[in-house]
This record gives sequence, C-alpha cells and structure tokens, in this order.
Amino acid sequence: AKDISDDLLKEFAFLSGGRGKDNGWIITFPENSQFNKVSEEVFTKVLTYLTSVPSQHESDTKFILILDRRLDTWTSIKMTLQRIAASFPGNLHLVMVLRPTGFFQRTFTDIGFRFSQEDFLLKLPVVMLSSVSDLLTYIDERQLTPEFGGTLEYCHSEWVIFRTAIESFALTVKDIAQMLQSFGTELAETELPDDVYSIEHILALRTEKYCQLKVGLSGNAQSLLPRQVELLRLLAQLHEMETAFDGFWEKHQLKMEQYLQLWKFEQSFQEVKNAIEFLMDRQADLPDTGDSVSQVKERLKDLGSLDDMAQIGKAQVIILHGHQLAASHHYALNLICQQCNELRHLSDVVSDELKRKHARLQKTLELHIRLQQALQCCDEGAYLLANQQMDKCQSKEGAQKALQDIEKFLESSSLYLNYDPQTFQIHSCQIKLENVRSMFENRQACFKKLLDKHVRPVQLVAPRPENPPRSKSPLFSPKHGKIFQSFWSLKMFIFLLRVIKRVTMDTFCILQGYRSEMDNPDMIILMPAVLRNRKDILFGNMPEIYDFHHKIFLHSVENCLGAPERVGFCFLERREDFQMYEKYCQNKPRSEALWRQCSESTFFQECQRKLEHKLGLDSYLLKPVQRLTKYQLLLKELLKYSTSCDGVQELQEALVAMLDLLKSVNDSMHQISITGYEGDLSELGKVLMQGSFSVWVGHRKGPTKMKDLARFKPMQRHLFLYEKALVFCKKREEHGDGYDKTSSYSFKHFLKMNAVGITENVKGDHRKFEIWYSGREEVYVVQVCHFKVQCITVFFSTVLKLVLHQPTENGLSLCEVGVWAGWPGMSQSVEICEGLEDWSCNSYLSNCSDTEEEDGSQLVSNELQDILSHATLKSL
Repeated sequence: AKDISDDLLKEFAFLSGGRGKDNGWIITFPENSQFNKVSEEVFTKVLTYLTSVPSQHESDTKFILILDRRLDTWTSIKMTLQRIAASFPGNLHLVMVLRPTGFFQRTFTDIGFRFSQEDFLLKLPVVMLSSVSDLLTYIDERQLTPEFGGTLEYCHSEWVIFRTAIESFALTVKDIAQMLQSFGTELAETELPDDVYSIEHILALRTEKYCQLKVGLSGNAQSLLPRQVELLRLLAQLHEMETAFDGFWEKHQLKMEQYLQLWKFEQSFQEVKNAIEFLMDRQADLPDTGDSVSQVKERLKDLGSLDDMAQIGKAQVIILHGHQLAASHHYALNLICQQCNELRHLSDVVSDELKRKHARLQKTLELHIRLQQALQCCDEGAYLLANQQMDKCQSKEGAQKALQDIEKFLESSSLYLNYDPQTFQIHSCQIKLENVRSMFENRQACFKKLLDKHVRPVQLVAPRPENPPRSKSPLFSPKHGKIFQSFWSLKMFIFLLRVIKRVTMDTFCILQGYRSEMDNPDMIILMPAVLRNRKDILFGNMPEIYDFHHKIFLHSVENCLGAPERVGFCFLERREDFQMYEKYCQNKPRSEALWRQCSESTFFQECQRKLEHKLGLDSYLLKPVQRLTKYQLLLKELLKYSTSCDGVQELQEALVAMLDLLKSVNDSMHQISITGYEGDLSELGKVLMQGSFSVWVGHRKGPTKMKDLARFKPMQRHLFLYEKALVFCKKREEHGDGYDKTSSYSFKHFLKMNAVGITENVKGDHRKFEIWYSGREEVYVVQVCHFKVQCITVFFSTVLKLVLHQPTENGLSLCEVGVWAGWPGMSQSVEICEGLEDWSCNSYLSNCSDTEEEDGSQLVSNELQDILSHATLKSL
C-alpha cells in the first residue's frame, strides 16, 4: 500500500469490506471524472492490490464489481468493461453496472449493451441495473456504502492510512522476528570455548548485541508511536465492547443451555410417563389367572414382554438426570423435582403391580401343573382299568396280577387320590378323582372276591331249596350300574381322545417327513419333475387340519376329561372349522391322480425309509377321511353311555352336526363329478340330497309324441336336489381298473324349484311320487331304485319343504298331499342321513375299515369309498 498509496488515493476503485449474498467481496468503481486518464499500469496495480487483500485470509475468493456510471456515457462504460475484462486479476463473479440516468445516455446504453451483450457475456458476467434499489437483489443494504443506499460506513483516505500503517507494522514485526530468530540460532548453534577468557569475551559480545536489539526495538516503537496510539485506542474500544458482550453472552448462554436441558428433560419425562401409563393399562387388561397351563404360560410370556417394555431403568436414569439439574442450581428447580417424584411414584407402582401379577400367575401355573398331574394320574388309571382283560382275571394268577397292578397304582398315586379338597378347590377335578377312586375300589373289591373264591377251603354244603332266593351281587347292584355306565362313558371318551391325538401325531409326521422334505435341497434331486411346486395338490389343506387339531381341538377335548359328556360342546363350538375336511376331500381326486404318477419315485421311498413306515404315503393321506367317519361313530357310542348326563343334548347336536358334515362331504364329492352343465352349480345353492331313481316322463299338454307313448320302461337318473333347482343327470358306468375307477354324471336338464309342484303318491303307490313342472306341462314320476318307503319319504319331505318355501311363478298350489298327515316328520339330519343309507343301488354310505386296528364300522360315501378302497385292501 505504501508503494502505490498515491494511486490508491485517486479513488477510482476501492475495497469497502462489504460482501454479496453469495459471499463475494465487493470492489466499487465510484463516479470518477479522471478514470479515463488512469494509465493501464496504474489500473492493473490497484486492482492487483485490492484483490490480494482478502486473498491473504481466504482461498477461492470471488469478487463482485459495482460500476457507478449514472453520470457517464455508454462509450465510457464500454471502455471500462473492456479494461476490466483485459486486466482484472482475480476470480470475477459478477459485474453490476448502474447505467446512466439521462434519457439519451440511458437509451444509447440500452441499445449499445443489447448489441454488445454477447461480446461481454463471453468474457464478463455483466448485469445492467436501472437504479440503486436493484442492487439489493444481489447485496444486502448492510454491505453497501451510503452512496448506494446502504449502511456500511467507509472512508477511503482512512482506509489507505490504516492499510499503510498495518503493512508497515507487519514488516517491522517480521524484521524483528527475523533478527530474534537469527540471534536465537546463533546462541543455540555457537560452541562454547574451553577457557574462561574466551567465554567472558563471548558473553560480553552477546550482551552488547542484545542491548542494540532492544534500542532498535524502542526506536521502531517510537517511530510507530503516533500510529500505534491510534491503533491502541481503537483496540481498547473494541476490547471494552468485547468484554461487555462476553459478560452478557455468558449469562444468556447459561440460560439458553438450562432451557434446552429442561426441554430435553421434560420430553424424556413425558415419553417414559406415557410408556408407563400405557403399560399400566396393558397389565390391567392382562388377567392374573388362566384356565390351562398353556394359557397361563402365554400370559406369563406376555407379562414378561411387558416387564421388558417397562423402561424402569430408563426412568431411573431420567430421575438421576433431574437430580443433577437440580444440584446445578437450575432456574426450574421446583418443576424438575416435582416431575422426578411423579416418575418415581409411577415406576414403583408399575413395578410392584408387575411383580404381584407375576407371583399370582406363577402360583396359578403351579396349581394347573398339579391339576394336570392329577388328571394325568386319572387318565393312567382309566387306561389301566380299560386295558385289563377280565377273562384272564378269572384265574387266581390273573386276578392276583391285576390286583397287584391296582394296588401298585393306588400306592404310586396316593398323592393325588388322597387329596385335600381345600388344596385343589376344583370341582371337575374333584369329581373325576372321586370317580377314578371309586372305580379302583370296586375293581379291587371284585378281584379280592375272586381271590377269596379261589383260596376258600372245601366245606360241607347243605342241600339247597328248589327255588332259593336270588342274591344280588354287589358288582351289579343299582349303585354300581351308574358307575358301570360312567366307566364305559369314560372309556369311549379316552378312545376318542386317543383317536384325536393319533390324528395330530400322524398328520405332523406326514407334514414333516414328506411335505417339508419337498423343500429340502438335498431331497429335491430325488423328486420327479411332475411333483415339484405341487405339494398343495398332493397334501391339500392338511397343514390347516393339523393346526386345527394341534392348537385348538385337542386342548379343547382334553379339558373335558373330568366330564366326558361335555365333549359334544367341543364339536359344536368348532362346527365351522370341520368344514375344512370338505375342502380336503374335494381335493383328494387330484391328489390321487398326482400320486399315481409318481408313487414309485425314489423320493417317496427315501422318505418312507426315514420315517420307518410300513405303509406308503397314500395310506396316510387317507387318514383324514377315515378319522372324519370315526368321529360320528364314537359320538354315537359316547351318547349311548351318557343318557342321564347333563350334556346329552349337546352330544346329540354334535352327532347331528357330524352327520351333516358327512352328508355335505358326500354330496360335494358327487357334485364335482357332474359334467356337461353350462354354468356355475354353486349358483343353484347348497346340495341338500342326491341319489339314483327310476324316472318316467310325461307331457300333459299339447300333442303326445310317439317316443313318449313308447317309453314304458323308466329312465335311470341320478337326481341332485339343490336349494333352487332339481338337477337330472345320467350316471356313467365306472371305467378303469383297481382304484383308477372313476364315475361321472352327465347333465340332462334341471327344474327350477319356484316352478315345481309335487304329488305325494301316484295311484296309491307309496313307492312313487310326482314332480310336475310349469303347471303340469311336464310330469315326472319318481321311484327309488330299491323299494324302501323310508327313502322315498325322506326325499319327498325334503322336496316338500323346498316347494313350500319357494315363491311360485303363477301363484297356484304346488302340493297335492294325500296321506301326508299320517307320515312322521323327517326333518332331523340324523333321520335324513340314516335314511340315505338305503337310497341308491350303489350304496352311498357304506362301511370301511381303517388302516389301524380300530374297532367299529364307519359311515363312508361311495365317492369316499373309491378313495379308501386301495388303502383298505392294503390294511386287510
């Protein structure tokens, strides 16, 4: 600045210290009449110096030029822009030109700039401004000097003086620093001599040089004193302002920090408080007791998850943080302490409540486990009594062995049989324990009598009278009759429970041993291509059946062990769930077809080997169908021995529901074999009945056709009675060999039920009845293939109900009943299903044996028997 101070004082350009909105430094070219006289060399030096000042402290400095040419001409503006483009040494970001305010010069400027704009824009980013206010778009008013409407104070002469003084002072400091560095280097690197004289001489020389440096420093300081005083004065003022501001800022910063701490504390407090209140509501909704071991364990698990969510530890951390804030003299001391106390209270309440509920559930679990052990003891005792073969007990050894088994069981189960009612306080368990103990005592007394008979010595016996009074055996007294009935009821229930458990176990075994293996990468290479991605066809909805038995039905039936007659309620409660068997049976033909294609594959052989099964997969795929028929048989037997129990009505309804299910499965199996029907059979409603009949067709109106006169023999038709229509089909003969045989029904025609009328019998023949259509335009005489009145009665009664509930097309009566009042009603599903056993010449409900050694006949449809036949032959 000292070297070019004269050029700087010409003030054709200056650095005011202002900045643009993009942080670029502002260099101003004010209105200067001598600007055109400034040489190119001076112009370049000044611009180079002005751009170097901010570049000393920042890198990548950008510059904004303001050309004030409001009193100038376009020619001068153009020359200035050309000089700037040629000589500006820095990173020029933007050039803003305040154009002339005169009318002619402004017009010339606009025209000239328009034609020269492309030339300038290639070199300079030029913006032509109409007024000073346009500068505010690019620069804040606090960064503009007063001549441009800003508030930034600037004096160019003072700036040149200060720059000269600062640079001179900087050079002086630099020189002094170099001298001090040289002197220090000399002191450090110079080796000291070995003699005292030489050391004293060097010390004197260095002391003299130190004094010379001090004199030089003082002289420079005196020469800078006028400028130094001004600098110190300004620095002192700045320091005073800085000190006052620091004091204010410290207080303000402390308050802001405390406010921020309080805000964070309250936010954390509210989050934890809401979480604890939510957990309080959740734990209040969670019962502290349960009806079974699994239910109590599930609730303990839920309680454990609540305990993990309780955030007691987080609450303690927040309370500790609040105490720390209070100890640091926070301005909101009272509020923080209040919230800490509230949070501590909520934490203690939820913690105590969770502990109390956990202890209560643990005691409940312990009680249920003891009850379960007692019930298991009863089951083992019932199994023991049920499996004892009474014919072997007629001998002394057999009776003694059976008695030893009973005494051994009584001894091992004394903990449960000799129970304390105040300990259990469970009515059903109490009744069951009483029953089991009573049965064991009676059986024990029986065997003791048998043993006494075998060991009694031979005695003289007086002749008996011809008609001695018949004594009653204690084993067959009325008192024991009820116990006998209860025993057989329990035995049938245990057998039912065993069937359900076996279903669950077998289904799980098949799903794990076969179905899951179809996803095993090691087994996929053994799987035929036709089987891949088709496990849903092969197994149907067997996973759904397993989940139902394992998770729901088995536990429900086990809970009835103390009162077997209540098992009917289990079937009624899950009536809708049993519909999944219908879906399984409908898929069975597709499953059988897929099985026949790949039954000999290595994959199935390997799976069977791993499971150590004697029978193939097809036999186990048949088990859901077999078990479905087994349920209704077991319910019948259980109903037989539960005639005087409270749950007999539910057992009766459960039997009806299972028979309805069998009938629904049977009908759906037939329905899927109907061919030739154009439309959706499901639109006709539910299949109510179906069977084979002999049918005569007649036309009561119009000319009689020759073929109608010639039809003396009846047509054999298979009738499907829907809710909205009666469908006539012709049964096609079965074709194929073995279990490849299939049967189908060709659709012929159908009658809408809202246009159907019936006559009870034809000419007094109870084996026939008439179905007439559209006001007797068509008359169908229907007779069952075999001559049992009960079957025709069932079918007629069902059709009659439909007709009576259908809206008629012509409003006429659609029923002609002769002796209907004398017939018994057949509305009950049991009667209908039993009547259907004799319907068709191809018996739809027949007996088949299971693949296991289970007794009792089973009710199975003709279609189901096609499915069962192969496995039945294998089992036989």
